[in-house]
Amino acid sequence: MDTPFKDMERHNKIPRGFLVLLFGLIAWGVCYIAAYTPGISGWSQYKVLSVETEKERAKTSSAGAMTENPYEKDPKAVEEGRVLFAEKCAGCHGKDLKGGYGPSLVGHLKYGETDNLKYESIANGRPGGMPAFGTELGRDRIWRVLAYVDSVREYGKRP
Repeated sequence: MDTPFKDMERHNKIPRGFLVLLFGLIAWGVCYIAAYTPGISGWSQYKVLSVETEKERAKTSSAGAMTENPYEKDPKAVEEGRVLFAEKCAGCHGKDLKGGYGPSLVGHLKYGETDNLKYESIANGRPGGMPAFGTELGRDRIWRVLAYVDSVREYGKRP
């Protein structure tokens, strides 16, 4: 019973377009592997990531020396800080900054209330749960979040 079907398929050739696609994909795969295998090309995402991380650390360490928030009186920066706070911080500190999982930001701050100490808390984190956001947010966005927090603390505004 198998014999008639095998005889029928014997004369069919593989379509040329399929062969072109197949060999093209094989060639692309070989080129891709050669380009992105560190042993062959020397390229590595770890190298790119380490360079970017070092640049960000240099920015963060130089910004840590700043003592005053450059965005404190900038309404646009305060609004950007409000959006960032809602994304990154409200989950722990609450939408109204009065705490939740994390401590309240409207009262006395445990690690200091000056701009540079608040910046350091966000950039480098604190023991007991506060993660470091220095590389994730960067210098300018941290200062914007602080501008928003300070605006709520200073003026008693509701977010």
